[in-house]
Amino acid sequence: MQSPAPLPEPTPQSPAAATPGVWWAVCLCAAWCGTCGVYRPLFDELALAHPDVRFEWVDIEDDAEIAGDLDVETFPTLLIADGERALFLGPLLPQAPVLGRLLASLQAASPQAGGAGGTGGEAQEVFERVRAARSR
Repeated sequence: MQSPAPLPEPTPQSPAAATPGVWWAVCLCAAWCGTCGVYRPLFDELALAHPDVRFEWVDIEDDAEIAGDLDVETFPTLLIADGERALFLGPLLPQAPVLGRLLASLQAASPQAGGAGGTGGEAQEVFERVRAARSR
């Protein structure tokens, strides 16, 4: 199976560039995962529909240093962060509308809107590694 083309890197003037307060949606996947291969085009379409969110596709085998000790058991696994804090880390149905609703729900309940804080712990560590690796 041929891998889909990678997402273009945000430009420095883009609202999705690596700046505080910019939301991130990170899909943790593996090249051998058939479900991930089917999900990738949907994830890419969602990225185009949400230019204010930075979408990243992370192959946990190719980018093992990003995943660290995280044990991903179910693919796809999504990490969503508000730019500073990881707010969600877990498996998600491989359907673009599900991710779209989750993202909208987290944005509406963000601390700036009076909602809850981050997930902390392992999710935060993974987000910090993703942000450091992909902000270059």
